[in-house]
Amino acid sequence: MRSARSGGTLLPLIFAITLTGILGNTLIAPAVPDILDQFGVGDAGAGVLIAATSLPGVFLAPVIGVLADRHGRRRVLVPCLACYGAFGLMAAAAPSFQLLVLARLGMGIGAAGLINLAIVLIGDHWEGGDRTRLIGRNSVVLTIGLATLPPLGGALTDLVSWRLALLPYGLGLVTAVAAHRVLPADRPHGAPTLRQQLTGIAGLFRRPQLPVIFAGGMLSFVLIFGIFLAALPLHLEDEFGFGAGLRGVFLGLPAVPSMLVAFNLERIRSHVAAKTVLVAGAAMLTVGFTLMGAGSLAVLVVLGCIFHGLGEGGLIPTMQDVSVALAPPGQRGAVVALFVSATRLGQTIGPLGAAAVLDARGSFAALHLGALVALGMGMMFLLMPAGSRHPTIAPAGTDR
Repeated sequence: MRSARSGGTLLPLIFAITLTGILGNTLIAPAVPDILDQFGVGDAGAGVLIAATSLPGVFLAPVIGVLADRHGRRRVLVPCLACYGAFGLMAAAAPSFQLLVLARLGMGIGAAGLINLAIVLIGDHWEGGDRTRLIGRNSVVLTIGLATLPPLGGALTDLVSWRLALLPYGLGLVTAVAAHRVLPADRPHGAPTLRQQLTGIAGLFRRPQLPVIFAGGMLSFVLIFGIFLAALPLHLEDEFGFGAGLRGVFLGLPAVPSMLVAFNLERIRSHVAAKTVLVAGAAMLTVGFTLMGAGSLAVLVVLGCIFHGLGEGGLIPTMQDVSVALAPPGQRGAVVALFVSATRLGQTIGPLGAAAVLDARGSFAALHLGALVALGMGMMFLLMPAGSRHPTIAPAGTDR
């Protein structure tokens, strides 16, 4: 393990991989209504469009994690980035809605190995408090992307077209070149056999925290990608008549509170158990979606977005940190990939479920459903065991 000070070019690469991985839905979200209008597709198409980049990760993320543990990070990561960038450029040029969805499915194949391997690289090179801090910093970088990319996508859509808003997907090719230069090509020494990996992973599920963390990851991304990124833009258009640029501003609002929480994650975890952070984060999401759906006042949506950011800033990096801490080095890629697979499942079913609710009951019902899901997730975290035998659930200052 190395200290955070010796990250050199590795840490910037990790941050670049994270930013590349979140381009998929953050750039396109403000432009979704414009895309649907251009191709003559109904509101249900929003769910299909958002879910397309998430679906492949449900199945491929665990495979990619196992391959990365066995063959090395670079041998897997570089092709993922190249695939993402190439299909991203195809999406920007797609002449029909069907081909746009297919191109985004191709992006999803590459995206299945990005966010998880960025976290794995942190776990490979840092431990203890350094790991918690850098996972928090990585979440800050992710949140900066969430703050800046939706307004950028919305502005480009308003000023030129949604096609220009999707062109940054091609940065995946640039990141692929950087990863090839920075990461070593060596295979890991003493890599376990496939049978050993699968047996070890199955044994980890005897710890009750891991299934809860996976379920929490899935539900969190149901809310983020289903309710917030798919339903809220349509709510802002239907209820307030906001254009793509202003919709992008609203989608970027959670970034500041989320960054504040993630940036101070190590400090928070030195005083508060991970379980408490998870329960509090779910409570913040519950309040956020309740406010968004409370009435036809834009100020309530603003407040709801702020609470949403507070919850997201604590939930996501804490679940990532616990996943890394529970996994031994030889199974880290597979375990983190399984967590990401659960989040991809949430990213897939969330937009599709939200689209069904939007069609049947409208945007207010979708936001109310989000509040109920967040409340249920908070109860699940509250009931999660947190004994001394599982130090990753104890305060960070005592387990590092």
